[in-house]
Amino acid sequence: MYFIGIDVGTSATKLLLMDEGGGVRSVVSRRYPTAMPQPGWSEQDPDDWWDAVCDGIPELLEGIDASQVAGMGCCGQMHGLVTLDGRDRVIRPAILWNDSRSRYQVGCLNRDIGREAIARYTGNVAYVGFTAPKLLWLREEEPEHFSAIRKIMLPKDYVTFRLTGEYVTDYSDASGTLLLDVRNRCWSKHMLGLCGLWRAKMPRLCESWEEVGTLLPQVADRLGLPRTVRVCAGAGDNASAAVGAGAVGEGSCNIVLGTAGTILMNMASYHEDKDNKLHCFCNAEGGWNLMGCILTAAGCNEWWMGNVLQTEDYTAEQGAISLEGLGQNDVFFLPYLMGERTPHNDPRARGAFVGMCATSTRADLTQAVLEGVAFALRDCACIAREEELDVSSSTICGGGARSRLWLSIISDVLGIPLRITQTEQAPALGAAMLASVCCGAYGDVAGCARALVHTKGTVEPDRKVVSLYNGRYDTWRRIYPALRGVFQEIM
Repeated sequence: MYFIGIDVGTSATKLLLMDEGGGVRSVVSRRYPTAMPQPGWSEQDPDDWWDAVCDGIPELLEGIDASQVAGMGCCGQMHGLVTLDGRDRVIRPAILWNDSRSRYQVGCLNRDIGREAIARYTGNVAYVGFTAPKLLWLREEEPEHFSAIRKIMLPKDYVTFRLTGEYVTDYSDASGTLLLDVRNRCWSKHMLGLCGLWRAKMPRLCESWEEVGTLLPQVADRLGLPRTVRVCAGAGDNASAAVGAGAVGEGSCNIVLGTAGTILMNMASYHEDKDNKLHCFCNAEGGWNLMGCILTAAGCNEWWMGNVLQTEDYTAEQGAISLEGLGQNDVFFLPYLMGERTPHNDPRARGAFVGMCATSTRADLTQAVLEGVAFALRDCACIAREEELDVSSSTICGGGARSRLWLSIISDVLGIPLRITQTEQAPALGAAMLASVCCGAYGDVAGCARALVHTKGTVEPDRKVVSLYNGRYDTWRRIYPALRGVFQEIM
């Protein structure tokens, strides 16, 4: 049997074909544009996601007996607002996770309704990226579009809808809407009421591995797949990445070093951190997780290399960094190019270099970018440790994890060993694994991960460098408070 995982990402949709033994047989990617019609806005056409799937699957199946494909699962970018009218047409472009137009609505929720009340309803406080503030913006700024809504969906769920005709989402992705009662795993009647919604407009909730339907006949024929292919509910990208990285079960931890960065810690029982600085979400295996999110991780390096240095030679730039100089750089970088979530919840925060002098080099600044992202991940880990969560090791995946230097820096800054996953496409692999559980190839998600996921190496921290980075982190974390007032003035 074969299983297809679909990762509806921000820059591209990745499709992965996995065999029953966990082998990755093929990976295909299709890119699409992001529109930014106003500063701080970020939108995509949901039909671009669907076109990417329809265009990519035939290539994915080249040389494969398509009749052996048994299941399919989707994961993808979280929080995006997709709205359908009474004829299942997309009402307006999807408002993405990195869109900051809802700053006013977030302020009203946290201030006027109250952080404590919002957390009581959902397990989280309001963030600009979440879906509920986008709905409030839509109700206030585009009332004609808001009144036309029949169904609200998330990005990967729109693709699942086009595959099956079913309106569904899973608990992990729904957790990021600020409309789910995460503790009780149901839609929050309080938050739906605040947003002027009712449950009929929301998709049906499922566990990530549960079957939602089979392919529509016309879709199966178009894709060259059997009509019997079973489609599972799937998961949000970070929850799916944890599965694909083998980070399952209580106490497991996974870091995603993608465009954004996350550190996710699984829990068997529900738990919020005391100040709600971490996201409290459902995971893809029936439990919960706490997750810290930094909005720009590998995206910082991409910006630095492309926009500033105007080079694609990442290896050469990082090769100029002396390993003996790790933990001794006097240049610091705040990686807040698109604002920040954990721990600041500040959409007005911005990036900054601090500490440059006449002898600072290009390599010093490149190193500072890599270290700044690592320090931001440490901010997340510190909150988890304050909650007495065990962050003593982690798997790591994502495009940034291709850099051995960066992995060493993160390992030293966090002071923990990092296990490198077998594929950087852990989210799509996780979606395929969920589909295999859906089809009965494995009994549960944890058992599937234990059987299929293997790491290809471990990066161990250098205790001497760890000590040096402890001092550098203490300096770095004082920079944002010093500049916060300035950020509020310029934004």
